Amino acid sequence: MKTRPGKASASRRFAFSRKRGIMNIDELAQEIRSVSDENLVQKLADLLIEWKQDQSTVEDLKNKAERYIGNAWIEEDEDHRKIYQMWSSFRDKAISGIGAMTMNERLYFFGLSEQFDDRESEENRLRIYKKLMAKP
Repeated sequence: MKTRPGKASASRRFAFSRKRGIMNIDELAQEIRSVSDENLVQKLADLLIEWKQDQSTVEDLKNKAERYIGNAWIEEDEDHRKIYQMWSSFRDKAISGIGAMTMNERLYFFGLSEQFDDRESEENRLRIYKKLMAKP
């Protein structure tokens, strides 16, 4: 299967994930949702997905999620522990490790591959580069 330059095939994106032992942001949100039906838990998953549409950077995402998890009173301690463990793994590997990632890896882990490939204007691509703390 031939891909456009700069666009990773599904198998390459999967290999990125397995190589680093990390979920992408969409998988993380889905796993968090599966922990509990509690409203606070669902809103955290929403926060992760909604980040993809706003103007904030991965560093802003880290701060928002840390603040949310730290201030949310999730009813079950075990649910809180599971959620924080998943988030911490994502944060430590994807956000803290972003400087060592290629652009394709960044796009995959932060769920922005389609947005990046679908953008027609250079301005929108530059916005995604900034969001992912990358240089064009």
